[in-house]
Amino acid sequence: MEYNTTRNDMIMREYGRHVQKMIEHVLTIEDPERRQRNAHAVIELMGFLNPHLKNVEDFRHKLWDHLFLIADFKLDVKSPYPIPTRESLRERPDPLPYPKRHPKHAHLGKNLEVIINKALKEEDPDKRLGFANAVAYYMKLAYNNWHKEIVHDDAIQSELTAITDGQLTFTNTPYVKAFRPQDNRDRDRGYGKPRQKFQHRNNGGGGGGGRRNDGRDNRDRGGGGGGFKKKRY
Repeated sequence: MEYNTTRNDMIMREYGRHVQKMIEHVLTIEDPERRQRNAHAVIELMGFLNPHLKNVEDFRHKLWDHLFLIADFKLDVKSPYPIPTRESLRERPDPLPYPKRHPKHAHLGKNLEVIINKALKEEDPDKRLGFANAVAYYMKLAYNNWHKEIVHDDAIQSELTAITDGQLTFTNTPYVKAFRPQDNRDRDRGYGKPRQKFQHRNNGGGGGGGRRNDGRDNRDRGGGGGGFKKKRY
């Protein structure tokens, strides 16, 4: 019996032991044409066993790279894609430079400063006023989200004046929906209200007669003001 402790290590576990054995068998084939046909057959099997790779862009290129990786880069076949090497797979990408932006007003963010700078460079008065109104609306919205309360327009204008040295002034009143706690919103929507109790009909008394719980007709029993009177013969 063959145990896993006596077998060689699996290079890619998602393909399984059998695929690795098939690739090891392809390495032993001496005929180039037959080796090429078997390599294509293994590629088709690898794609069948991993259908999620079909959603990946250029998934067949990835399958061929996995084939050479499992074969320890010793497989001599023709590939429709550039054949990878051991050094190319171990090569690390260059680190991406992290954007070093230090906003003057961190509570408003860097993007708002970019918009303000663009508004200050705008020469058209209508567009400049539109920028100022948009900036004021965002400032009021950010204040409402962080402090959970409505801020007065004078406070927004004073802060905008301090940021732009008095060069931007908004004319409209930015409307931002007031923040309400969760319990108040649920109460407005109707949640948490007491249920209305349904009045059960009393089959024995005052209302119109009906049927009793046992299914027998109770209309001829009188019993109340609205019941049917018993016929007299």
